[in-house]
Amino acid sequence: METLNISALSQPFDIVIDNIASDKSISHRCAMFSLLSNKPSTIKNYLRGEDTMDSLKIAQKLGATVEDNGDIITITPPSKLTEPDDILDCGNAGTGMRLYAGLLAGIEGSFVLTGDKYLRSRPMKRVTNPLRDIGAKIDGREDGNKAPLHIRGGKLKSFKYHSPIDSAQVKSALILAGIQSDEISYYKEDLLSRDHTERMLNGMGANISTNSNGWIEINPIKEPLKPLNLTVPTDPSSAFFFAVAAAIVPNAKVTLKNVTLNPTRIEAYKVLQQMGVDVEFIEVENIYEPIGDIIVKNNKLQGVTVDKNIAWLIDELPCLSIAMSIADGKSVVKNAQELRVKESDRISAVVNNLKLCGVSYKEFEDGYEINGNATLHKATINSCGDHRIAMSFAIAGLLCGMEIEDTQCIETSFPNFTEILNSLRV
Repeated sequence: METLNISALSQPFDIVIDNIASDKSISHRCAMFSLLSNKPSTIKNYLRGEDTMDSLKIAQKLGATVEDNGDIITITPPSKLTEPDDILDCGNAGTGMRLYAGLLAGIEGSFVLTGDKYLRSRPMKRVTNPLRDIGAKIDGREDGNKAPLHIRGGKLKSFKYHSPIDSAQVKSALILAGIQSDEISYYKEDLLSRDHTERMLNGMGANISTNSNGWIEINPIKEPLKPLNLTVPTDPSSAFFFAVAAAIVPNAKVTLKNVTLNPTRIEAYKVLQQMGVDVEFIEVENIYEPIGDIIVKNNKLQGVTVDKNIAWLIDELPCLSIAMSIADGKSVVKNAQELRVKESDRISAVVNNLKLCGVSYKEFEDGYEINGNATLHKATINSCGDHRIAMSFAIAGLLCGMEIEDTQCIETSFPNFTEILNSLRV
């Protein structure tokens, strides 16, 4: 089991970071959506983390040819997706498993999706049940709730589905199924989740729109889509660790380059603004996605209540909890029960590790209350195999030092995290 030791910073930093990991959500989708075309897709800046490379390997097992010259990845789809002769390993990626389930549900053949021990413990019925309702044949442990999942793909029915969960993974799985049916399908969520799927597929020529009643209309595709030709922007969720570093270290400043400024992805930065941090967004281009720079400057932090737009910042909440711990007053997170079923039970992981650092709290089923003004103490942190827990407490270690156990998960999602963290000391 790998351990990461962090020592406290001795001075502030003012740094420009332009080598943060590419966006994981968009990279996963590039590998999958390229299979919907009949021409090669060219992808620059594809994230070469373990999870996203697993998605690329799955595309290959389905018949795609992948050429990687180190800068550009070219994905040439087969004339017809082929039934693989082996299992399809999604690694640690819930995005990979849930989106591929939606895609493969409409493809003739037999497919088995699996992952590491953490992914095999995560709930899948949120995807498998609605897919079964429209004709997909899916089985797995606990009646299809746990991987490995076996999918016998085939013809799907159109649907009208109001999801009880605001989840981009569920929405994307149903969209990928809906475009393979023979009539218009409808999907609704109470709060707009990440909309990369809609943006990217529409850019490829699909017809996905939202009507006046809030239903997403998913038109079936009649012919192969146009190929992708894009540069994957910096992942704002990965960049956010260094935004919090600048927020909590006195007199610190960071400029984060080439980040997607998609409104569904920068909500956590808006929360930092509410807490008193100086955050500036500078848009540079807007083709598939709005892209630009984010500048974050340290300022005195105030407690905050986070109970809205949870789907837009669910991944950033663990790191936000570090800022909340040193802010003046109490901070509250509500309506975030989804944290319980991420790579770990992130509510328990956050509060239990904060306790080790000397922070007092109250735990709720759907969130927590953190008493601010804490002086963080060095502790030995159990990451629970969750990259966001590991990296969040690494950021806390900039103030007090930290020892974090089970950190192989960082390599899985953010290969150069430690390198960038060390650059703050230069």
